[in-house]
Amino acid sequence: MKWLNRNDSTSNFEDRRGRSGGGGGKLALGGIGGIIMIVIALLMGQDPSQILQQVLSDNMNGGAAQTEVVDPEKARAYEEYKDFTLAVFNSCNDVWERVFAEELGQQYRKPTLVAFTDQVTSACGGASSAMGPFYCSGDEKVYIDMSFFRELAERFRAPGDLAMAYVTAHEVGHHVQHLLGVTDKVHSMRGRISEKEYNQLSVRLELQADFYGGLWAHHAAKLGIIQLEDGDLESAMRAAEAIGDDALQKAAQGYAVPDSFTHGSSEQRMYWFRLGFTTGDIKLGDTFAQSKL
Repeated sequence: MKWLNRNDSTSNFEDRRGRSGGGGGKLALGGIGGIIMIVIALLMGQDPSQILQQVLSDNMNGGAAQTEVVDPEKARAYEEYKDFTLAVFNSCNDVWERVFAEELGQQYRKPTLVAFTDQVTSACGGASSAMGPFYCSGDEKVYIDMSFFRELAERFRAPGDLAMAYVTAHEVGHHVQHLLGVTDKVHSMRGRISEKEYNQLSVRLELQADFYGGLWAHHAAKLGIIQLEDGDLESAMRAAEAIGDDALQKAAQGYAVPDSFTHGSSEQRMYWFRLGFTTGDIKLGDTFAQSKL
């Protein structure tokens, strides 16, 4: 993936790398991370309960004020990943501004990208970096610990620029769903339907964000923001395959439990990203009406 018209604006960017301290709140789960919080702990030989206890402890603080401490070394960690992700994030906003105006007849509102290390507090609550990147609709911000991209390349064996870009574009896709009211409709069903049925809605929500990630790549290339090169699509497909619920569950416990899926199988995630990538047609991204699940 080659940049042709790179936007490095920091107008919608918060750099919280190396910072610790701050309030709690309710647990922030969702986005492309989801069950990765547990899976990465298992793959790294850690006790998942310790991570959960840490997050729950943060949540129980109830927003109590803490002294912020800045680690100078961590404040500059993964600078190359940060620069790349910011450029992808800005290009996502450029693409969605045009799509909203020209195809949806609406005004697009930009989210904010937050880079952090180890843990972070959002309007959705406290979160550990082990849970992976996530989007919080409460403050309309995308949260990414840049170390995730190292995990993606090394532990999940999905290196490549478009693989990394897919992660960021997927999270911005959740912002698009929030603006269009899709997220609220899904969340309103919690407690009103069975857990299995709600998981199926969650899968559809995540697959639509995958489609939107592919749609971004299609339009970014069409608009001359990026130039796609040989191997780019394959790298994104490897990422989608690596973070499918079935792949993650098999890596963690040796088998998959489809009824517990919340993000979709590897096959599903690859299908929807590829569809957005090849067509660029937002009308084809209604995963709630489609049967490809």
